[in-house]
Amino acid sequence: MPKTPLPLNVLEAAQQRIEWTFDNFSRIYLSFSGGKDSTVMLHLTMMEAQKRNRTIGVLFVDLEGQYKLTIDHIQNLYTQYADHIDPYWVALPIHLRNAVSVYEPFWKCWDPQAKDAWIRQPPPQALTDLDHLPFFQEGMEFEEFTPEFGAWYAQGQRTACLVGIRTDESLNRFRALSSTTKTTYQDQLYTTLIYNSLDAPLYNVYPIYDWKTEDIWAYHGKHPHHDYNQLYNLMHKAGLTPHQQRICQPYGDDQRRGLWLFHLIEPETWARVVARVNGANTGALYAQEHGNINGYRRVSKPPGHTYESFARLLLDSMPAQTKTHYENKLLVWLKYWTERGYPDSIPDEAPYELETYRKVPSWRRVVKALLRNDYWFKGMGFSQTKSDAYQKYLDLMNRRRTADHWQQPLKVLNR
Repeated sequence: MPKTPLPLNVLEAAQQRIEWTFDNFSRIYLSFSGGKDSTVMLHLTMMEAQKRNRTIGVLFVDLEGQYKLTIDHIQNLYTQYADHIDPYWVALPIHLRNAVSVYEPFWKCWDPQAKDAWIRQPPPQALTDLDHLPFFQEGMEFEEFTPEFGAWYAQGQRTACLVGIRTDESLNRFRALSSTTKTTYQDQLYTTLIYNSLDAPLYNVYPIYDWKTEDIWAYHGKHPHHDYNQLYNLMHKAGLTPHQQRICQPYGDDQRRGLWLFHLIEPETWARVVARVNGANTGALYAQEHGNINGYRRVSKPPGHTYESFARLLLDSMPAQTKTHYENKLLVWLKYWTERGYPDSIPDEAPYELETYRKVPSWRRVVKALLRNDYWFKGMGFSQTKSDAYQKYLDLMNRRRTADHWQQPLKVLNR
């Protein structure tokens, strides 16, 4: 779907969308991270809430590995808008990705069994009682928690969750918002049905979906009385461009490339970040490297190896559980390509341009994914498996391993 300009600027459009949200939803809450986008969203939403003398929920899921500057910023805004927000500062044990280690591929923030290793202590206002939210289960995924929270917060009424994501950030976000097959509210493409209930449907609403990074900072420049996270000033001094500056949990697949910033910006936090999960220090040292260290850009095979044998070597070097996970993903991927022109085997390597755009398979692509510790094989076209279905997925894969139509991919892997 092509982009069609509107006859008004992005600020005016966002304000109209927020007004529309207040007109059409009995309950509203905002998903807040303390980053630049959600901060602008909070300011814009609070202006409308104050005008209407309404109160909305503000959900901040505290993932423990946060900069002190971010926490200070969030606390300041919670205090500033206290008269018009229903605050939910959630500091509960949630299952998160650790992309810096194959030995500990996941970690649990606020793990009750690891209190001595916590990066920081939750603030007094944080929700830490595991029984406070009736739907919460220790160790649930962030992606599970957020829609469950929305369904609970709805309390039987039509509810909107305001989310500050922008389509300019990625093609996937643009495709998700511009999709004509999703369920929307009143045919507004900037809405998406998240939880389907006839009495209390939950919709995500994206009022700033068409903003660019430059628009975010233009807003702050023109509204100096609206606070923003001062962490961005230090990121700028550290040499990051505005498009590289992101705030999120430190150990994720994409976020690990910013681990080194903790050492530079908040040395007092860095020691706790390193001690918290397996592999953090190594991840910070080498996350920016190219080649075989992290599988970025061009990789090479060791002397005497093909890329296929190198892939097998990497798999054999992993812990059993991690190895099984990657082999399961690889089996699906190989089966896909055996049905699309590669019935006997896939090539060891192919032209880089074709590999980059996923036009052809190759063992070199497999090697790059393994070196990157790409746990969900996102670089191979996969998406993250939902955790509540993951055990069923493992059981299915075990059954398929013994099925006749899986023998060929297994032979390709093990020949």
